[in-house]
Amino acid sequence: MTGVFADYTLRPLSFSDLPGWEEDDPTSLFAGMRACRDHIRKVKPYRTGALGLTADDLARFLEKAGESPSDAASARAFFETHCTPFLISRLDGGRGFVTAFYEPEIEVSGARDETWAYPFYYRPDDLIDLDDASRPASMDSGYMFGQRTAEGVVPYPDRAEIDGGFLEGRSLEIAYAKSKVDVFFAHVQGAARLKYPGGRVERITYAAKAGHPFSPIGKLLIDRGEIDPAEISMQSIRAWLARNPAKVDEVLWHNRSYIFFRKAEVSEPSLGPVAAAKVPLIAGRSLAVDRQIHTFGFPFFIRSETLTHMDGGKPFARLMLALDTGSAIVGPARGDIFTGSGFEAGELAGAVRNDADFYILVPKAASVGFVG
Repeated sequence: MTGVFADYTLRPLSFSDLPGWEEDDPTSLFAGMRACRDHIRKVKPYRTGALGLTADDLARFLEKAGESPSDAASARAFFETHCTPFLISRLDGGRGFVTAFYEPEIEVSGARDETWAYPFYYRPDDLIDLDDASRPASMDSGYMFGQRTAEGVVPYPDRAEIDGGFLEGRSLEIAYAKSKVDVFFAHVQGAARLKYPGGRVERITYAAKAGHPFSPIGKLLIDRGEIDPAEISMQSIRAWLARNPAKVDEVLWHNRSYIFFRKAEVSEPSLGPVAAAKVPLIAGRSLAVDRQIHTFGFPFFIRSETLTHMDGGKPFARLMLALDTGSAIVGPARGDIFTGSGFEAGELAGAVRNDADFYILVPKAASVGFVG
């Protein structure tokens, strides 16, 4: 029996139906699974998505995961024993789709001058969270943040206004970069490692946003005929911006969304930033999903026959954990792959725009509701 939802279905399969499963090595997931278990039990359960899988469903499964298995076969056997894979199929017939994100490394200074001129900002104290009860009727329902003023709550200034100096003089600067384009793409990624003169490294990660909708500048450049749709990538967008310095502000300001950051430790350089699931991201094994549908911490097997540059020419086929989300990640079979930190990770991430099949691994005790 297939589980049917508003615009997608879940169809139960066997692991032998998952192309590439037998070649995958998911041993690196176990540390992340234990971190999710600890967060659920000791800090706060994850919010249940529309799919209906709960943090308790996840925690009971994660408690069966001990130390990392000694080999790939044992790791796969754990999931085969405790989970049922379900193919997520959109009712409109469309395929799933993956992009990728990474943690940039950006040279910065703690002091502003003519070279180091573009700030990363802490969250302002007049930025407030909104919900259906606190949001003014005059504001679009999509606004989750607003500005508290003497006259009431209003939309927060957007990217152009903030770049124009709205926040200056409030001591909100974390550090200064050489390039406004570097700052912009750190906003898109939601995190960065800051490299100061002398070798000190600091991590910043998402704290809040101004609240305006995310508007991709890649789509703008495609619509204007500036970049061929087949060539669109982070690299091609950066190259266009470098060739057209007089148009940089106009294009960047098209995306009114603006991100504020907080500092975070780099306790383990091999791990990524702590993201929405409140555990460190695992390079190549963490997935951003639509949190309105999915619950953080669940495993997904992602297969894309056209995504080949991440695995030496072989189709991408990996088990991943849902550990993050994003405003552009919308739908049951839409994901964003975390590729790691630094330049090479950025080269991998910037070229990912591929159709993919999404299989969610549901703990057997929780799968009864989907298979009847």
